[in-house]
Amino acid sequence: MQLNVEAKQYLQPRLIRLRDAPSYLGMDRNRFGKAVRPFITEIPIGTQGVAFDRLELDAWIEDYIECNGRRPKASILEDDICQNATKCQDYALKEVSGKLKNAVHTPKVAGSVKARDKLAALKQRNT
Repeated sequence: MQLNVEAKQYLQPRLIRLRDAPSYLGMDRNRFGKAVRPFITEIPIGTQGVAFDRLELDAWIEDYIECNGRRPKASILEDDICQNATKCQDYALKEVSGKLKNAVHTPKVAGSVKARDKLAALKQRNT
């Protein structure tokens, strides 16, 4: 009896071990240890094992992309919208605590804050 390859479902584990977490996020172990590990929950497995929640890793990477990702170059149609530099600068301004600040000079929020908020929302939905 042959099983259809498409019929098989691949289940991703909820917990990802320390050895696999950096490659799951597409980075090396040193980068993971400095940029990610301090901000996410470690889950002990056995006496020496450590794992991380896959959903928390996903939330961290989504926040990282939002804070550090680069938008593609504007198409010709978008360039027509912003024809002069003054108008384009107005689009780059955003309101922060009642004052307008340039988005370039706004300090970046730690990557874990938004990830923890998303994780808390997930936990509240599940309970």
